[in-house]
Amino acid sequence: MLENKSSVLDDSDIEKNSKLILLSIILFFVFIVYFIRLYSMQISQGTVYLNQSEKISRNETVIAAQRGEIFDRNANNPLVINVDSFAVEMNPGEIPAGYYDTVSSKLASFLEISKEEIDKKVPEKIRNQFINIELKSNVSFSKISNIAENITELPGISWKNKPIRNYVETGSISHILGYVGNITDDEFKQNYNKGRYNKNSVVGKQGIEKYYDEYLQGENGREYRTVDAHGKVLANQIKIEPPESGKNLVLTIDTSIQRLTEKALGERVGAAIVLKPASGEILSMVSYPYFDPNIFSSDDAANAYAQLEKNEFKPMWNRAVRSAYPPASTFKTVMTAAILNENVVSPVKKMECKGFLLHGGRTFNCHKKAPGHGWLDLKNGLAQSCDVYYWLVGRDYLGVEKIVSYAQEFGFGQALNIDIDLENKGFVPDPMWKERKYHEKWLDGDTMNISIGQGYMTATPLHVANMMAMVCNSGKIYKPHFLKEIRDPTNNEVIKEYKNEVLHKSNIPESVWKQVQEDLRYTITDGTAIYPMNNKSVKIAGKTGTAEVNGVEKNHWHSWMVAYAPYDAPPEEQVVVVTLVEAVNDWEWWAPYATNIIIQGIFNDQTFDEAIDTLGFRYLVKQEGRQE
Repeated sequence: MLENKSSVLDDSDIEKNSKLILLSIILFFVFIVYFIRLYSMQISQGTVYLNQSEKISRNETVIAAQRGEIFDRNANNPLVINVDSFAVEMNPGEIPAGYYDTVSSKLASFLEISKEEIDKKVPEKIRNQFINIELKSNVSFSKISNIAENITELPGISWKNKPIRNYVETGSISHILGYVGNITDDEFKQNYNKGRYNKNSVVGKQGIEKYYDEYLQGENGREYRTVDAHGKVLANQIKIEPPESGKNLVLTIDTSIQRLTEKALGERVGAAIVLKPASGEILSMVSYPYFDPNIFSSDDAANAYAQLEKNEFKPMWNRAVRSAYPPASTFKTVMTAAILNENVVSPVKKMECKGFLLHGGRTFNCHKKAPGHGWLDLKNGLAQSCDVYYWLVGRDYLGVEKIVSYAQEFGFGQALNIDIDLENKGFVPDPMWKERKYHEKWLDGDTMNISIGQGYMTATPLHVANMMAMVCNSGKIYKPHFLKEIRDPTNNEVIKEYKNEVLHKSNIPESVWKQVQEDLRYTITDGTAIYPMNNKSVKIAGKTGTAEVNGVEKNHWHSWMVAYAPYDAPPEEQVVVVTLVEAVNDWEWWAPYATNIIIQGIFNDQTFDEAIDTLGFRYLVKQEGRQE
């Protein structure tokens, strides 16, 4: 019996020992798993978790990148630079309880703004949060000094450097450069995924500043400070990721030619352009009236903008690319190419101009009334800008379909894709359009109107410049552009160079272009522009135009002139100049005079005053003040 009991006890001990061993093995493996996991977290992936913990325990502040600067084609003449300024911020969580109203009221007085403006940016629901909120940018050093002297009474208030734009060149170049402003909610939503924008970003609003904003914007930096769970700063340890400045832009604009063009147009509502036909580079573009983009960095920016918007002549409207006018007799350049290429009527066939043409019970009057121009062939029809000649050829020989086709061939009615915003395509009407819009059939009278660039047809000054560029290039149109190069702001190396882009190449033979060029030269030497376009130093070819408009207080005609020079030079050495003076000005047929002044100044390296004295135009120049 005793032996049996002993045997039972031995079996029980064995069973207990087995359980202990199994438990020990389980505990050992659990320990091993925890050890491996701990090793992984602390050693293998320690850096990852450390970075995550730092992100949770640190406050991040954006350091705005300095915006890229803009230069003219020589790359050493700045058009837009950055100047030091300050932005004031509030961290509402750092303001003691019950003191928000006191602090914000005092700060408002220093910044010369209303307390309501601060309250709008710091709503009550976030006044206990430890976040930096920008209250006002473009704060002067004197105001920052006043705040600093009273900083003990302004807990939670700080400031940072935030450069502002300084437009070195003002006046007419404002329409090219544009201006900048604080980002709107809609703009922030549109650009959110690009990474470089935040709610305090300054963005381009118009012109080059807007079109190339992503290049100019740069990459923001970051400043990190250690904070507690509420966002309150616990230590002075700072980690900074420096910002990367935006890229610098070099434009095709020649500052001296821009000034010359501006003075040549003068204080007349209108536009003028100088274009290199062989590349599409724009050397100058002027639209009057214009504005000073520096006003948008002033304390009175909102009021200044409102005043510009109220101005009846729209100073912020770039007439060179946004306004479309009847191209008038400048369009006879296209008609001449069409007549020669289609060979529908011999260029030596003469047609009689009696000063008018009877059609459909109406009398269409030529600009030279009875007895008119007499018998004219194509060459003299263009030189004298005879409406009757082109009415007859357009109506009886070419027809509307061919006229529309050639207008489109020259780029009319199409976007030219220039690198600034808000371009007007102009318009070329056709029978189908009239049927849809007015439920009326196209009439021969409509064909006659379009034959002389009137009626429903419209074009911008840039379209007319490109038309003449096509003549210079014997059938090739380049995309007009302002950008020449993009450069690195640190070492000034060229990052990207603009490659000239062909918009259209015509199949019209070289012989036709040669004849058109000769006829345009004859128009200057023996035609309507013989006196205002007389130039002894450079040979010019071109075409005048007077576009009839109704309901204008001053007169009924826009004044056009489009020309190129030197006539006998290759396209690489030529420039195209177009000038448009609106009918709201007193009639003085100024466009051809202005065009000649610009050409004289460019090819003789003369200022405006030197050019008008050489040409003998001093007596024609207005002396009165600016038109408003």
